[in-house]
Amino acid sequence: MNVPEDLRYTKDHEWVRVVDGPLVRIGITDYAQDALGDVVFVQVPESGSSIDLGATVSEVESTKSVSEIYAPVSGQVVEVNAELGDAPERLNEDPYGEGWICVIQVSDPGQLDGLLDDAGYRSLIEE
Repeated sequence: MNVPEDLRYTKDHEWVRVVDGPLVRIGITDYAQDALGDVVFVQVPESGSSIDLGATVSEVESTKSVSEIYAPVSGQVVEVNAELGDAPERLNEDPYGEGWICVIQVSDPGQLDGLLDDAGYRSLIEE
């Protein structure tokens, strides 16, 4: 499994990339997309909506199941990847690039400290 060193991770298999200051981009990990199988639909959050840590931020439907994606941080959604509506398979093809879900302006930067680093996430998925 691909686990980039420059990201932070949740135990629920979301990733976080700090974009600029309080802005973070989020998505699902390579491990998560592999477990889901072929993604056929992605519901992205509304731009401008407020998100609480641990709340559902998105929903992903695959040929195997429907899975909720949880917010790794609290904040406001400032950008969404609207292209996933027409090309949900990007979550499978490029989970750390074109398959991102949204950008959140973090309300409490300290929440980032509670996320796993790449070594911690590798340990989690190898259990």
